Amino acid sequence: MEPIEIGLWVSAGLLVLVLAGMRVAFAAALAGLVGLVLIFWAKRDFGGEHLGWALTVAIKTAGQVPHSKVSAQVLSLIPVFIMIGYMAYYANLTTALFEAAKRWIAWVPGGLAVSTVFATAGFAAVSGASVATAAVFARIAIPEMLKIGYNKQFAAGVVAAGGTLASLIPPSAILVIYAIIVEQDVGKLLLAGFIPGAFSAVVYAALIIGIAMVFKTVGPPVRGFTWGERFRALPPALPIVAVVVIIIFFVYNPFGDAWGTPTEGGAIGAFIVFLMAVFRGMRWSELKSALLDTAKLTIMIFTIIWGVLIYVRFLGFAELPAAFADWITSLDMSPMLILICILLAYAVLGMFMDAIGMLLLTLPVVYPAVMALNGGETVTAAESAFGMSGTMCAIWFGILVVKMAEFCLITPPIGLNCFVVAGVREDLTVQDVFKGVMPFFVADAVTIGLLVAFPSIVLYLPSLAG
Repeated sequence: MEPIEIGLWVSAGLLVLVLAGMRVAFAAALAGLVGLVLIFWAKRDFGGEHLGWALTVAIKTAGQVPHSKVSAQVLSLIPVFIMIGYMAYYANLTTALFEAAKRWIAWVPGGLAVSTVFATAGFAAVSGASVATAAVFARIAIPEMLKIGYNKQFAAGVVAAGGTLASLIPPSAILVIYAIIVEQDVGKLLLAGFIPGAFSAVVYAALIIGIAMVFKTVGPPVRGFTWGERFRALPPALPIVAVVVIIIFFVYNPFGDAWGTPTEGGAIGAFIVFLMAVFRGMRWSELKSALLDTAKLTIMIFTIIWGVLIYVRFLGFAELPAAFADWITSLDMSPMLILICILLAYAVLGMFMDAIGMLLLTLPVVYPAVMALNGGETVTAAESAFGMSGTMCAIWFGILVVKMAEFCLITPPIGLNCFVVAGVREDLTVQDVFKGVMPFFVADAVTIGLLVAFPSIVLYLPSLAG
């Protein structure tokens, strides 16, 4: 049996395990280990006396993955960014942010829902976790919307969809994971997420306003705030603005050299939020909860990375990524049409897998194919299929797949944000939340289409960084 055949059979087995309900981390690790055993055993013609040798070599090969990959300094970004979000929540900065957005924006049709979207976008700029964002605003925003007569399904859908913005707006854990898998510059990828993330929030807001104008009872505006009340709501939300500015300047300083690495910027941001939390009277029990929540989510993400990287190591021995890239480039279709088909495949796959696991499992195979479509890693913009250099194509594709990962967070049957919102609110079922997010599928489709058609939306800031 050839290595590519082993790769196809083991990958099919992995898909069966995932669809059967096994956790992605364990399914990927098991598939990777079995695949490695088969690869090494095949080199000895599957002789029965060589099975023990193949198993020993496979275990040693797989065992090198967790330490060699997870000890990379860039992965320290993930717990730092997650900690910022939980600290901000326990410091009540999220409540202050929502209150400021409400006083300034709630007068428009569907104003409280629009305020929720922009507040989640602001919180996303200091939190790398979509799940945490959805959970926080399910507690804060949904009661406010229900109080003035919002449909509970629509209110839940707004929070679940708004929570997905944390996947794209830096600091984003998924963007960091993408950068590690494809070995691209983390700073440029984080920069690239700002404009598309803000653009997604604007599209969501426009959709809500349109729905509220057509269906007058969906989202009544909230009026009556004086200018004094509006301005008084701004100072409590300023710490979040300060953290965002610090992270931007550490990633890219428009006035000179960057101040430091994204990890250093995130660490300083976390320290500022911690000081603000202490200033606001955060108790030891709340600090303990923030640290424990950070540790739990970090461990979950790292476990997925460990398991999937064992599978990725096996894919390298099976030579499956190169074979897939060759097959993709041989198709008699335009590169753009192939790219659209790949994105549609992500939409379908996301119905059955969590976002991080989906990207980790597919990128080792799909990313080389997309780069080959464009002309390779070192291609210039003039010679490329998509009109951009290899480096810029990697950034552009990264934002597209992370946006698809956002989309998958609200698609049935396992849209994680929908389950989180339903879990926080006892008066909501998962079915209620899925019904509420349906209009946002249209908004996401529009956003993805525009990002594909106009790559400059993604690449403007990274191009300034050089």
